[in-house]
Amino acid sequence: MVKEAVEALGGDTTNTAVRDWILRKYPGTNKSTIQCHIVLCSVNHPSRVYYGQNKPRIASDERYDFLFRPDKGRVLLYDPSKHGVWKIVRHEDGALGVAREGRPRAAEVEEEVAETVGAGEPTVGFQAEDQLRDYLALNLEAIEEGLQLYVDEYGNAGVEYATPVGRVDLLGEDGGGGLVVIELKVGRSPDAAVGQVLRYMGWVKRHLAEGRPVRGVIVAQHASDRLRYAVADLPDVSVMEYELSVTMRPAPGLDEEGQRV
Repeated sequence: MVKEAVEALGGDTTNTAVRDWILRKYPGTNKSTIQCHIVLCSVNHPSRVYYGQNKPRIASDERYDFLFRPDKGRVLLYDPSKHGVWKIVRHEDGALGVAREGRPRAAEVEEEVAETVGAGEPTVGFQAEDQLRDYLALNLEAIEEGLQLYVDEYGNAGVEYATPVGRVDLLGEDGGGGLVVIELKVGRSPDAAVGQVLRYMGWVKRHLAEGRPVRGVIVAQHASDRLRYAVADLPDVSVMEYELSVTMRPAPGLDEEGQRV
């Protein structure tokens, strides 16, 4: 439907126009799903890597690699001769990203967040919130069945979603169309996280929700008693704890050109 809409609109259009065209021709289509598929199919959109269909490859799959994003809120039909050859790559740190053929990886600034979990207390977990964020962005159904990333009309996906009151770690949409503000803590979560999630919920409710329900979820490896008491009487805020397990598998080999097989 997305490809059909962009072609019908002349191959150079806006996210909003694509959404409206689809809703006119296919009434009842989920708006958020349309926006998600625009991101998924845009070869240079950095958030496309948060969708399971996108694995490391040259952007040549006709099902998923047919849009190019020249700027926020606009899409073109992808033409490698004009827009360059794009690919999904796995960087040395294991993270997925998008890159144009022949260009080095852009410099990245990573904020390492240290959480105190108690003196001498052993822990196995994510070492930084961006690791937990990237994992959950790909696996939102681990939090709740039917949960998917929110994408706004400009194609901004709900990963580190920027607002005037701060960046929301993850912003999702549940199966009923409600919005879910997700705040992440890699270690023991302080009760101050409640203030953060309520602040983001207040902004989302007034600027994005359009009357839809808004909930908050705090994800931490350890939820303190202070945090449990802080949310005890907040029906729209819940707390989830995560745990990690380790599995072993044979390492991939290399072909004659040094590529993984």
